[in-house]
Amino acid sequence: MMEFDTVIHGGTLVTASETARGDIGIRDGRIVALAERLDGGNRRIDAGNRLVMPGGIEAHAHIAQESSSGIMGADDYLSGSISAAFGGNSSFIPFAAQHRGQSIDDVIATYDARAARSVIDYSYHLIVTDPSAEVLEDQLPRAFQRGITSFKVFMTYDMMNIGDGGMLDILTVARAHGVITMVHAENNDMIKWMNARLAKAGLTEPRYHAISRPELAEEEAINRAVSLAKLVDAPLFIVHVSTAGGAAIVQRERLAGTRLFAETCPQYLALTREALDRPGMEGAKFVCSPPLRDAETQDALWSHVRAGTFDSVSSDHAPYRYDETGKFMNGRDIPYPRIANGMPGIAARLPYLFSEGVVGGHLSLQDFVALGSSNAARIFGMTKKGGLAPGKDADIAIWNPEATRTMTLAGQHDSMDYTPFEGMELTGVPEVVMNRGAVIVEHGELRATEGQGQFVARAPHALRGPGHRVKELDPARNFGARIAPE
Repeated sequence: MMEFDTVIHGGTLVTASETARGDIGIRDGRIVALAERLDGGNRRIDAGNRLVMPGGIEAHAHIAQESSSGIMGADDYLSGSISAAFGGNSSFIPFAAQHRGQSIDDVIATYDARAARSVIDYSYHLIVTDPSAEVLEDQLPRAFQRGITSFKVFMTYDMMNIGDGGMLDILTVARAHGVITMVHAENNDMIKWMNARLAKAGLTEPRYHAISRPELAEEEAINRAVSLAKLVDAPLFIVHVSTAGGAAIVQRERLAGTRLFAETCPQYLALTREALDRPGMEGAKFVCSPPLRDAETQDALWSHVRAGTFDSVSSDHAPYRYDETGKFMNGRDIPYPRIANGMPGIAARLPYLFSEGVVGGHLSLQDFVALGSSNAARIFGMTKKGGLAPGKDADIAIWNPEATRTMTLAGQHDSMDYTPFEGMELTGVPEVVMNRGAVIVEHGELRATEGQGQFVARAPHALRGPGHRVKELDPARNFGARIAPE
């Protein structure tokens, strides 16, 4: 008889493809057996009347990261990972940000030291803002060899924007090495033009943040980013899509075979720009970019979630406190462009998606697992995560699908002083969360210890599907010219 460290028994197993009653046997941090019934186990966890699912993978979070203006978020890798775990996540991929003049080697060394406190497994998406020849030809390939197989670029913010030419250089390197390029797609000049017009008219309260970043700014930038990626046939991931038009572009291009992935976030499904109009400066809590939109856009985004336009729903956790260390680092009586940009949400992501998605009738259980875990594992090369199968890491979340709770700040277990989801009544609670077979959260209690998370070296992205071949880069059409991307 096979010996198990732990057996989870009596539950309903849910993956991105199927649901079945069964037991899971765990040994040495891995799943080693699935069966209708398993005996034994040094520890037996009764999952009767519960859903047993892969642990969530948070693929978009800002943890212990300075902004381009030097503001450090409130959560380090200890508090951020604890908050993620209480939200049903067993691993995450925060960003490691390069600022102008920094080497990629130094960035990785800095984040390795910070991430050593994590209670869950982790990797990084690099943020690249200074794509010099040395970065492109030497430093990034070293990072890829280590298993950091994704990075992010910006089309907005003066200190982050690398321009279209920089994006083409990045995308070419990414394709050659099997790496995913993520992009924050907003038209920088449109936003700056709107900011100037609003400032001239004296319209600087938080409510005008949403107006300053028009839907067209996102839609144009998504279309341009996709066009740049198609030129070199490189895979592209559009982060935090907030508009119906942007989602429609993603849907159209995916159907056409473009190597394209995308996400939206709970805040765009749950909140509207009316939150920015709260009394005094309360609206500052809801300043994020892209901004919150209107109810009509919410409905359109839910339609795209149901239709499969998005590969994931990620938190974009950006924890800036409602005080002088965060939102008001530049003072309290300030125009909206000087308010720190971002909202927390790492612990709320999966509970919100389960309650409003599954219980609300938008999603199946399989959809929930795909959007919350399995798709991120597949796209970002976490080959041992995101599933329930022999050989996979025993990263598991046991959910009570009928339990209800009210969202509160205390329930987020982060270092913030507010949650934008305060007071929401949600159905569905992750009661037990495991990382590599170790219980890290159990019925509201933290069982993990600081630093038990491990770095996950991720696999290169395997190109699938037809992609897009530009005629002018096809040697067969161009008199033998060898100019196609390597």
